[in-house]
Amino acid sequence: MGYNASMKTLAEKLRHEIETCGKSRYSISKSTGIEEASLCRFMRSGSLKIETVDKLLDYFGYEIRKKARRE
Repeated sequence: MGYNASMKTLAEKLRHEIETCGKSRYSISKSTGIEEASLCRFMRSGSLKIETVDKLLDYFGYEIRKKARRE
């Protein structure tokens, strides 16, 4: 699955980051404190707790901002 701008969900973006970052799930697990089994389930279309999502966003350097609404 290649990355493109039409990817919309946060889960898809995080899966893409995990797939393409060049690190093993084991390495990501050790760096973030997230259980490797949780990452494996997530990669097979499972879900994550919001606290786990926060850790992954931080690990990959994301920050969430609210966009200004168009009027």
